[in-house]
Amino acid sequence: MSAPAPRKILHIDMDAFFASVEQRDEPSLKGQPVAVGHGAARGVVAAASYEARAFGVRSAMASTTALALCPRLIFVKPRFEVYRAVSRQIHTIFADYAELIEPLSLDEAYLDITDNRRGLPSASATAREIRARIFAETGLTASAGVSYNKLLAKLASDYRKPNGQFVIPPEAGADFVAGLPVARFHGVGPVTAARMRSLGILTGTDLRARDLAWLTSHFGKAGAWYHALARGEDERPVRSDRARKSSGSETTFARDLTDAQDIEAGVLAMAEDVWSWCARARAFGRTVTVKVKFANFRIVTRRRTVAREIADPGALRSLSLGLVRTLLPVSQGVRLVGVTVSGFGPVRTAPPLAQLALDLSRPSGPSRAPPHSQAASAA
Repeated sequence: MSAPAPRKILHIDMDAFFASVEQRDEPSLKGQPVAVGHGAARGVVAAASYEARAFGVRSAMASTTALALCPRLIFVKPRFEVYRAVSRQIHTIFADYAELIEPLSLDEAYLDITDNRRGLPSASATAREIRARIFAETGLTASAGVSYNKLLAKLASDYRKPNGQFVIPPEAGADFVAGLPVARFHGVGPVTAARMRSLGILTGTDLRARDLAWLTSHFGKAGAWYHALARGEDERPVRSDRARKSSGSETTFARDLTDAQDIEAGVLAMAEDVWSWCARARAFGRTVTVKVKFANFRIVTRRRTVAREIADPGALRSLSLGLVRTLLPVSQGVRLVGVTVSGFGPVRTAPPLAQLALDLSRPSGPSRAPPHSQAASAA
């Protein structure tokens, strides 16, 4: 029997999505270093334009750090209702090309186009047409990765950003990952990458040289995944029907943090990330969990369950911040923080959980700042 034809997987990723929407809607912001977020002392960057990224500004960064890197940075308050509306436009376009669509967030998704619904000559042509339609209908650019599995499609979408696409065909997959630093691989965070470096594993080639038994002995169950990705293998299907019981996001910091403001900024950034998914999916939970991993790898979690579904971003931020503050100040460095919402139920029509609001120095709702306000005056 002949081998089945390779799958055709796209990873579509909008370019600096939140910031690009703001630059589209306010022409004076075009070409300027823009951060979506709050410029207050305890603010956090939710997204940064490419002009801001040139200064080193990144999402999940404390606003004070971002300002130090780029004093001209312009902060614009997030408008999640607008981002959700644009996301719906984009996903409507996706549905014309694929039945299997796996959203990862408001601004990126996997599409399985093995079944060529539009009869286009290639997966590359499909990706180009999708990107052209997104630009024509929203005025925004997207980048695309085209390959035979999810791992490589996602890697490929980063390769020609912004506003580009890249193809990794089956015969090139193993060689492509061979030359990449292990830190670029899905599932290899900074801590794991550092551990791999200590074992002499710097690139995909180094990783491929270690057999399955060796990887399992050093990395446990994850060893099988590392063994596969070093060979460009990923059998995960594109799933559009995943029943989610929770939504979570976590980040490993580039250095261990001890400053309470930086730790809180990281938690708030993770809460924003989780809210983006909850709002798009219209899935709201009642339980918030904050996870903190310390420098010695000790993990502590704090959890709170409330009476009604958390259907307001300000309430999620307030709950997350209140939970992490029970662990502050810290006596040792923090290497990772995460926020998870669980206990999903039907959407409530009740007003936001104002009773949960804490006395924050940043606004709790997605209102829009004057487009010309400089971050320095907002801090």
